Parts: sequence; structure tokens; C-alpha cells
Amino acid sequence: MFEFPFDAVVTAAPAAHARYVQRIRRRYEHEVQAFATHHPGLPRAAEIRALIERLRAQGRELPSALRVGRQLVLERLATLDVEQGAAMVDITAAMTELAEVTLDIALQAAQDELDVRHGAPLDGQGRRVDMWVVGMGKLGGRELNVSSDIDLIYVYEEDGHTAGAPNGTGRITVHEYFAQVARRLSTLIGDTTEDGFVFRVDLALRPNGNSGPPVVSMAMLEEYFLVQGREWERFAWLKSRIVAPRAAMPGGERHDRALALRDLTIPFVFRRYLDYGVFEGLRQLHRKIRDEANRRAAGRPERANDVKLSRGGIREIEFTVQLLQVVRGGQFPEIRTRSTLRALQRLSARGLIPQATANWLAQAYVFLRRVEHRIQYLDDQQTHLLPTNDADLAWIATSLGLPGRKILTPTPPTSAPCTPPDDADCQGATCQLLEALCSVREFVANEFDALLHDGRSPSPGEGCRSCGGPPMPVDSDDFIAKLPEPIAGRVRDFAQQGKVAMLPDAGKLRLAKLIGRATHTALSEGKDGQPPLGADAVLHFIDWLNPLLRRDSYLSLLAERPEVQNRLLRLLGLAKWPMRYLLRHPGVIDELADPRLMDGRFDAAAYQQELTDRHRAWSRAGQADEEALLDTLRRAHHAEVFRTLVRDVEGLITVEQVADDLSALADATVSTAIQWAWGHLQQRPGKQGAWAVNHEPHFAVIAYGKLGGKELGYGSDLDVVFLYDDSQDDVDTSAGPDTPSAIDAYLLFARKLITWLTLRTAAGELFDIDTALRPNGNSGLLVTSFHSYDDYQRQRGSNTAWTWEHQALTRARWCAGDAALAERFETTRRNVLASERDPLALRDEVQAMRERLRSAHTCPAGQFDVKHSPGGMIDVEFAVQYLVLAHSHRHAGLLDNVGNIALLQHAEDVGLLPAGAGAAAGKAYRELRRLQHRARLNESPTRLEGEALVAIEPHRQAVLTLWASAFPTEPTPAPPGA
Repeated sequence: MFEFPFDAVVTAAPAAHARYVQRIRRRYEHEVQAFATHHPGLPRAAEIRALIERLRAQGRELPSALRVGRQLVLERLATLDVEQGAAMVDITAAMTELAEVTLDIALQAAQDELDVRHGAPLDGQGRRVDMWVVGMGKLGGRELNVSSDIDLIYVYEEDGHTAGAPNGTGRITVHEYFAQVARRLSTLIGDTTEDGFVFRVDLALRPNGNSGPPVVSMAMLEEYFLVQGREWERFAWLKSRIVAPRAAMPGGERHDRALALRDLTIPFVFRRYLDYGVFEGLRQLHRKIRDEANRRAAGRPERANDVKLSRGGIREIEFTVQLLQVVRGGQFPEIRTRSTLRALQRLSARGLIPQATANWLAQAYVFLRRVEHRIQYLDDQQTHLLPTNDADLAWIATSLGLPGRKILTPTPPTSAPCTPPDDADCQGATCQLLEALCSVREFVANEFDALLHDGRSPSPGEGCRSCGGPPMPVDSDDFIAKLPEPIAGRVRDFAQQGKVAMLPDAGKLRLAKLIGRATHTALSEGKDGQPPLGADAVLHFIDWLNPLLRRDSYLSLLAERPEVQNRLLRLLGLAKWPMRYLLRHPGVIDELADPRLMDGRFDAAAYQQELTDRHRAWSRAGQADEEALLDTLRRAHHAEVFRTLVRDVEGLITVEQVADDLSALADATVSTAIQWAWGHLQQRPGKQGAWAVNHEPHFAVIAYGKLGGKELGYGSDLDVVFLYDDSQDDVDTSAGPDTPSAIDAYLLFARKLITWLTLRTAAGELFDIDTALRPNGNSGLLVTSFHSYDDYQRQRGSNTAWTWEHQALTRARWCAGDAALAERFETTRRNVLASERDPLALRDEVQAMRERLRSAHTCPAGQFDVKHSPGGMIDVEFAVQYLVLAHSHRHAGLLDNVGNIALLQHAEDVGLLPAGAGAAAGKAYRELRRLQHRARLNESPTRLEGEALVAIEPHRQAVLTLWASAFPTEPTPAPPGA
């Protein structure tokens, strides 16, 4: 590998060494000079089209003009590439545009000829039917090499008949018409004449290959995808795009009609789930390609140096990228792109491939493509074999800037050291070229093999007393006999189920492989001497497998990624609640494959940016409908909850950090839901015209309870209140009677937002929403204007808030929506809480509310409920609420929504609590929260007794001391001067 991107290198190597360049310059000397005069730079579409028009104006027929134009463009590209260091992507872009321009011109000419003989092709409504030339492979990816064939598929819109010739004859079917167009197009582009050819045309990728019709209708293509489409064809169609006519491409006047083809191919290529089942399909395709390459090289050692098809060649980089895209592109549209280099960066940004690996593969790809181009410049042959001629090898090496460039290997090394060539066989630049190729290809091959698991040594994965012999199905008595108890008994029951009996043999073998591997892993000593996970982890794993027997993609993931299964087993062995979460959301196991899983904490900005990028990608694909966006939100939220869960059970973050991260995640998810749902609201408040459609909502979500206090737990409800700023949405009276008022529109929006946040879709659910804390509770309006809310809380008018609502307000905060309302809400909150109150009346009301809660959650004698019993968490929370309401008019620090522990310490610091009482109660509250959190993770009771009760007693006493200190019999007198 190299210490720099191996591109844009100016060298002293002459382009004229290439025999093909010599021939062009000899035969078309004047044309070469004229082209350089008219267009001295890199030839792109406009220059290429102008060149062909000029050649035709000079008297050349269209076939000759197309061919000569192609020769002149290639001569220019060879010169710019070899002598002036043009970037590889510029060379491939120019070649791609050469193909697009020549195909567009030839297609128009072919259709003009057929129109004269048969009339225009028409559908049932009399509209002209379009045919699209679909570019596949490197043409589709805008990565065409300098002597490439072009893989094409011809697709037309729908069946019909032509209009017939002006004399009333020649009427044929649309299919016959376009079949003739396709033949004429292949003649214009692919036939070899005295001027050569334009491009070799390959139609083998069309439905049914060479046995299929030359052109297919959209209906035929759709049926083929549904009934006969094979896994490898999905990789081919990933790079597909319309390359002619120009009118059907982006920006063309008929592009809208061509979008129907995109809408047909995307669901075929990308499934709406994690698609690990494609691994085996690609593995088989790759095996065939390698076998074919080895067959061709047998007895011909010079054929082993194929920079495209041999081990570690260009094809393996492309396969690596395409496999990752197809597996996850259904859920993550932002990784969809036809360009290999862009895809590598998108995959690394998504965490699907390490950034360093993506950079190395990109450099390897550029290097191999530049070598490929130089091979093809020599004789304009469609070959990827390194020449055996010493002079040619030396020229290729020199044109790449060798010698004089230091060759590096990836750090840390990911491949075996490359054996350099014998110095007796090569010298200088040539030797360094061969060494570079060896290093690059070894790295690529090892990365590709690691992805497909080719050649890995079998793990001791049957995991039992005797692992030898052929694979056995999960319902085999011999397999079960090898398993230890109690695993064997559970597997026996598992295998006797009807749904297991109905599985194909391959499915039964895979289940046995997974259970055997799990048994071996769970009963073996872990890394660094960690104790075994134990049989319970395997039993939980079998329970998790049971409802997923028909969800083939998840089982494929585990079969393909042993490290994911190992992480899953550890998670299932550490706590019980993760299994319940995984059963509800099995797709999150893919997160276990992300090497960044254990790193860092939740990043709200990165999360929202990722969702924004995904929304843009859905929009580009024409798939940004509500269903896709609802599922996108859910998958993203589930993945982040799962990451936090894994860090939690692994002990990497504290209970407080878990709550902080889950609360920040809820804020970010609600914020994104507001943005997306607003875009799908049919009626919006505001003035008439575009502003009513495009302006942001003056709407905010106020968080109460656990979310308001940033103490959210797994599966917690969201207590929220919806506010809108009615001063910002005055309705234009000229807008008409159908324009909704602000309150009506925001009521509709609030209902829509609740649907977005609570609806259960195929991807699961997000939250349960509780809006009972809004003014007047469940009898009040779902959404409240800010002015009404402000009056209600400040006790203005006859309809005002109760004391318990002000208690709830101590933990309230703005969490999402219009940022302008955040400051206004906080001003209202602080003013309300800082109002001076009768301390005795307040004490009585707070204590009465506490007693009502306590009576609803009685606990048997000898037990202690960490939340509801005297000395429990509720006592801490009520004591803090009383301190805030009773004393914040004199101690403004109590108004800050910083959590109970910080507020207790502040109350102690200002003398509202005895010395040490606040700190001790805060420590107790932290321990009670930890106990509650761990109990819920393990699905165990939150009531303590026996030794556990004795251990918690000091903390219970600290809370009881807090209660007695916070609620004195007589009010605390104000200090002098207060």
C-alpha cells in the first residue's frame, strides 16, 4: 500500500509508448490537433457531443463520426492520464460520458429510422412509448474503464403498437419496434468497421440472459424480479441507471416517467430488512469467478496476474462494497450509491466498515484501476492481465511514478507479509510495481475473505463432548446426545415443535450449528480468564431463537457473524430484560456487529444528523412516505436504546448516565418526529401561499415526570404537554374559509405527532405517551396556547393549576419543538415556582398527596419497596418538591432543573437541611435508583427483605431523616432581612 492517494501523479513516461496511442496519432493526426485546439482540457459530455457534430459536419457518416470521436477521446485521456496526472475519477467520468453521449445519439438515429418505416410506438392512450437504455456495472456506476465493454439492458414502458408509416403500412407491435431499435443500436455502437468500434455491447445481464428477448417491457421486468430474479442479479441491478436517452436522465424533460423504473428496481435490490441471506449467494458467485479465473490461468502463469478477477483484484473490492450495501441498504438508504469510492466512505460513516479500512480499500481501488487503464492503453484490448513484455511493464511502473515512492502496508497489519519478487526477475520500477501489486492484492483478498469468512478455520462450534463427524440437524438424537444437561433437554423440547419439523434440512443444520456454537462459547472460559457464561445463557438463547424460526435473515446474521452471536450470548447471560427487548426488536442484534458499540455515549447531534441524512436518502429514492419514515424512526431509536442497554449491562456507564442518555434520545427522537410529521400534515396554520407550507411549527413539547427530570428508564412512558404560540400564527383572512385556525391545525398536528410516536408498525413501537398533566387533565384540550398555559400556571382567572401540578412543574422542561418557546416556558416555570406560598398549607397538601400514593402501594410487613415504602424514592422526590415550592422565592438555586441529588445538596448548602442530611439523602436516592434499575433489568421484585433489607437500612434512615427535616411542624422563620 502507499503513503498517499495514488492519483494525480505527473510523470515523465510518454503516452506514445502505448501502441494504440501511436496508431491514433498516425491515422488521425489532423483530427487530434483540431480536437486539442477546440477543446484542450478534459473532454466531458458537451465537448464530446460537439466533437461528433464537427466530425459529421466534415462529411463523415454517423457510424464513422462516433468511432473516430471515440478514438480521439481515448487519445486525449491517455495523454492526460499518463503525462499530466489526471485523476482516475476524471478519466472514468469522461469515459462514462462518452458512452452516454454516443448511446444517446445512436438511439435517436435508430428510432428516427424506425419511425419512418413503422411510425411512432404508441400506448393505448396514443402517447409515445419510451425505451430506456439501462447501463449496468461500471457504466451504471460512472466508473467505465478506457477499454471497457458496456453492459446494457433495454427496457420500454409498456406494450402497444406503432402508428404505422404515412402510407398506412408497416404497423407493428411496440415490442417488435424496440427489438429492431436495439439491433440497430448495437450495430451503430458495437460493430467493428474500418474506423474501429465505439463500445463492445454486452446484453447478457438482461432477464434470462442470452436466451431472453433483447428488450423487455416494465411489466415483463417486474414479473421476472418477482418470480425468477436471482441473488446475484440484485448486485448487478444495484449499479443500474438509465444512460440514454438524455431526456429520461435527471434534468431531462421525460425524467419523471423514467422514475417508474427506479421504483421497480429498488425493492428488488434492497429488502426492507437486514438481508444477511445474500452472503451465500455472493459466496457462490465469487467462487465461480475465482474458479473460472483459475481455469483460464491453468498452465498459463501469465494469466494469473489479472488485476480485476484474480485474488485481491478490483472485483473483490466491488463485491465487498456491494455486499455491505445490499445487506443493509434496505434500512439505511444513505449507503446506497453506485460509485465504489463514494460507497466506501458512506459505509465507514455508518460504521459498517472501519474508516482506516475504507481508506486503504479506496487507495487500493484507485491503484488497481490506474494499472488497469495502462494495460488497456497499450493495445485497446479489453484485458486486465499484466503484460509480460519487460518494456511494457517498465512503462506502466514509470507512468505510475515508480520508483521513488515508499510502499507501506496497512497498520496494524491485516494481511500476511507479501513475498517480494526475485531481484533477478525484475529491476527498479518494475520490481517495485510487482511488489506494490502483491501488497495491495494481499490486503484486498484478506479483507474480502474476512467478510465472506472464506477459508476460516472451523470453530470448535459444535461445542460439545465430541465435535467430529459430519454436520447434524438440530432434531438429530446424535446431536442432542452430545449436549450437556440441561441444554440437551431444552433442545429436545425445542426440536419437537411442529415449526422446527417443518424447516428445510438446511435450516435444521443451521440451528444445530448455532446451538452447538453457543454451547461451546457459554461453557468455555472467557477472554482474560473471565468465568464461563454458563448454561443459562444458552437456555436464554434457545428461548430467543424460538419465535424467530421464520425470520431467516436474523439466523443468517448469526451464522455469518460468530462474533455477533458471542456478544449476544454474553448479553443474554448478564441480565433477563435484554432478552425481552431482543424478542420485541430482533433487528437490533445487527448493532452487535458494530465495533463502535462499546465506545462513548449517546450523541444527540450525530443521531439527528444521521436521521436527516436518511430522510434525504429516502427522498432521493422516492420512498420518503410516512410508512418508511415511521419505521426509520423506530429502528434508529431501538438501535440507540440497545447500544445504551449493552453499555449498561456491561457496566460501562452508571445508572445516572443511562437515564441521561435515554432522556436525550427521547428528546432527539421527539424533535425529529416533529420535523417529519409536520411535513406530512395536510392543513397547517399560517398565511396563505407557500409560507403556510414551508414555515416551521410554533409548537413545543414540554416534558414532565421521568423525562422532565432526565431520569428516563427503559420502556418509560413520556409525560408531555403540547404548547403552541398563538401570537405567531395569525391567519390571513384572505386565505378562505377552509384555512384552519391555529388551534384547529395544532390539534390536528398534536394528534398526528402522538400517532407518529405511539403507532406500532412492522418495525415496532416508540413510546407510550401520557398527556394527563396538561391543563385540566384529560378533560382539557390536547394542545394549549402558551398564553392560556401561562395564565393557568400563574393562577390567573377562575381556571388555575392545583398544588400537585406545581409539584410536577418542578421537574418540567422544554424538550423539543420551537426553540423560541423554550425560554418563555422556563420564565413561566421559574416565576410560578418562585411564588411565595403558605408553608403550612403547602406542607399539608404535599403530605396528603404522599399519603394517597402510599396507600395505593401498600407493602407487607417485613418488606421494603424501594420506591413507595416510607424511606423510599418517592419520599425523596416529594421532599425535594416541597423544598422547591416553599423556599425557591428566597433561594433561586432551587429553581434549576438539575435533578434531585443536586437540589438536595443545594438545600443543605443554604441551610434548609441539617449538615450532612442532604448529602446522605442524595447518596441514598442514588442507591435506591440503582437497586430499582438492576431489579428491572433482571425482572426481579423491587421489594427487599431479609439480608437485603438490613443492607439498605442506613439509606432508608437517611431518607426518613430528610423527610423529618424537610417538613417541620412549624414553618422555618425567614432569616433577618429576607
